Amino acid sequence: VQLQAYGGGLVQAGGSLRLSCAASGRTGSTYVMGWFRQAPGEEREFVATISRGGGIPYYADSVKGRFTISRDNAKNTAYLQMNSLKPEDTAVYYCAAGGRLSNIVNEYDYWGQGTLVTVSS
Repeated sequence: VQLQAYGGGLVQAGGSLRLSCAASGRTGSTYVMGWFRQAPGEEREFVATISRGGGIPYYADSVKGRFTISRDNAKNTAYLQMNSLKPEDTAVYYCAAGGRLSNIVNEYDYWGQGTLVTVSS
C-alpha cells in the first residue's frame, strides 16, 4: 500500500484546512486509516483514526470537536477536516494504514510522506 498525503499549507488561527490521503495498491476498506502529526522536536502523536467502514472514528482529546476524520473507500481516500485551527496544531501531518483501530504509532504498517500544516497566530 502506498499512501500520499496532501492538502497542508499556511493558515491563520481559527481557519480551516482539509487534508487528503490517497491510497494505492491493496486498498478500499482493507485497512484502518489514521492521522498522526509531528511538531519540530516532538514525538509523533496520534490525531484521529477511523474504522474500515468509516463508521467508528476516534480522536485525540486535543482535536476532539475541531477535527473530523472520514474516508471514501470507493476513492481509496481518507480525509482530515481541520477547523478552528490553533498555532499548536502546527506540525507535519502523516496518514497511516493499519490492521486495527489504535492510537499507537507502531500499530500502523504503512505511512504517507507527510504534509506540513502551519498555523499562524
